[in-house]
Amino acid sequence: MGKLFGTDGIRGRVNIYPMTVEMATHLGRAVTHYFSKPGHRPRIIIGRDTRLSGDMLEGALAAGICSMGGMAITAGVMPTAGIAYLASSMRVDAGIVISASHNPYYDNGFKIFSRDGFKLPDETEAHIENMLIKPESLMAQVPDAKEVGRIQKMNDAAGRYIVFLKNAFPRNLSLEGMKIVLDCANGACYQIAPATFSELGADVTTIHDRPDGHNINVDCGSQHPESLVREVMARKADVGFAFDGDGDRVIAVDEKGNILTGDRIMVICARWLKDMRRLKNNLVVRTVMSNFGLSLALDEMGIEYVTTDVGDRYVLEAMLKTGAILGGEDSGHIIFLDLHTSGDGILTALQLLAAMKAYNLPLSTCADWMKVYPQILINVEVRERKDLKTIPELVETVKKIEDSLGKRGRVLVRYSGTQNLCRVMVEGPSPEETRTAAEVIARVVEKNIGKINQ
Repeated sequence: MGKLFGTDGIRGRVNIYPMTVEMATHLGRAVTHYFSKPGHRPRIIIGRDTRLSGDMLEGALAAGICSMGGMAITAGVMPTAGIAYLASSMRVDAGIVISASHNPYYDNGFKIFSRDGFKLPDETEAHIENMLIKPESLMAQVPDAKEVGRIQKMNDAAGRYIVFLKNAFPRNLSLEGMKIVLDCANGACYQIAPATFSELGADVTTIHDRPDGHNINVDCGSQHPESLVREVMARKADVGFAFDGDGDRVIAVDEKGNILTGDRIMVICARWLKDMRRLKNNLVVRTVMSNFGLSLALDEMGIEYVTTDVGDRYVLEAMLKTGAILGGEDSGHIIFLDLHTSGDGILTALQLLAAMKAYNLPLSTCADWMKVYPQILINVEVRERKDLKTIPELVETVKKIEDSLGKRGRVLVRYSGTQNLCRVMVEGPSPEETRTAAEVIARVVEKNIGKINQ
């Protein structure tokens, strides 16, 4: 039995261990038991995205909470960051999000937040995981029938979160007169995002906002912004934003149809925060997957940075350790720690708009503050997670390519934290040389541990 908690909670294919009704029920019991103490009935808020399995898993999770004597508060469809906010503002014991983020609809997952709005620390997850591995021990802890809990439906969750988001936008600025296109990925943002931008005065067009349980992330959202580009150009909009399924990531499109990933968004926001004297410790936290151009842009601005492994958990840890208030990933998962405890796609979009408004510049001009170096990322489905350093052919191939690139680029080969994939990333001086190098390495990975070669 493998480890349940990955870098972003528990995730897997629905109705296959560990993403089953039984596991959801056990998880509800385990979290409730962990936060129980004499005379206290734990209150746990639950949110979900729009996947078909969300209702099923929400019911099982709530049942587990109630069977252990807790109160389950169901918030319905909510972005991940919305549950993080509500867990903190309502001072509940924990918040649980049912979502698999950018994964296909047939996957789902669980992310757990503490009452301070942060994801649970490793030691707490380990404690809960130990209970899940031995569910029979949990059954021995269930209370008497008179002590079981209740389910409370929360009808104003979206409204509370929208107010929070609007308050994160500077009061001296307005979105009036701006034409904005939103791609909601048929996911958790499909109602909240349009309402937030409209209430701030923007002229909003929304696409991919009709979830049917199956179409979340399908040819839309932050991983597939092509339709957003077309809509921005057709409507002559000022900017477009594409969220992922649970709304914690965002990708932007400028008025010329150019796509801005997380690195460019961070550069623009970092410059604005520094000019506003809000960039604490003059520091930005990035990951090893950040484009080489990010480092050069921050150097030009006189802004320092630290580098972490991939994953918002590691970004957040570094931010808390160094006192940084801005950090994130090129995927569009960005944290503004002076405003929120979690990556939040809608909040990030609002901060980018605030920077544009403050400088009175179109997004394309702001985007030029960072040159993007050619970067190729190839995902190889693998049959096993063998230590990459123990594959001689791979080690030799990577070294040869690194030697050939020299200071003109870099190579990074790593496993995905949430999927059974090996990610091969190469940056280089030209698209052609970069793609060739990435494909060479990917073929070696596929030959040695690829699923199709099992």
